[in-house]
Amino acid sequence: MLKLIKLEWKKNNIGKYIRNAVIMAALLGLFIFALAFLGIANDPDGTLDAAPGTDVISAPIELFTSMAFLIYTSVMLASFIVSAYKNKTMNLMFSYPIKRQKILVSQMAAVLIFNLAALILTKLAIYVLVSAGARFMQPSFAVDFNISRVSFYIQLILKSVVIVSMSFIALFVGMAMKSSKAVIVTSFLLIFLTQANVGDFTLANNAVFPMVLTLISLAFAILSICNAETRDLM
Repeated sequence: MLKLIKLEWKKNNIGKYIRNAVIMAALLGLFIFALAFLGIANDPDGTLDAAPGTDVISAPIELFTSMAFLIYTSVMLASFIVSAYKNKTMNLMFSYPIKRQKILVSQMAAVLIFNLAALILTKLAIYVLVSAGARFMQPSFAVDFNISRVSFYIQLILKSVVIVSMSFIALFVGMAMKSSKAVIVTSFLLIFLTQANVGDFTLANNAVFPMVLTLISLAFAILSICNAETRDLM
């Protein structure tokens, strides 16, 4: 399986995805820093313009990193899998003496591992940046995290797993509709569903919802591969 994952990275030129992820992480870091310390989230009178419950710095960090990497993961899944079906390159892959399901699992794992690592590292870098900045500057948001606690890293990893796994829902929709665009559009809809506020109501901070969503995402991942042996190519 590891050899197949490495083959997928090589075949899809993982270097360009690493470069794009680094650029995206840097832009996110600059934006969050400006949001926290340069007053771009403040009203003209200097007070913070934020909805109730989002006046802590972890809120925009989680929101913007989740948005960026959910879309990025969906884009990679569309490129690795859906486009491979449409471009008929999957025909060659399925001609190998390897089960189709194993090939699909390796493709999904290649995207999942890459984006999970990238999201964790990006979040960690931004949290460290904000923590360091708060030592010398007055943040607009309340600093509600402590990077010296083990619980901080556990939550960071668990939240990252939830976000990346959500892309499997988008993949299932894209494969059902035989469209790479459908994968990306679905990822946007998932962002609105999970991160948006309706008045004071939001699912972003619901304790049960992430667990339910992860289970649903895994179910869609299984559905995406369960009929691979008998399903016709797109």
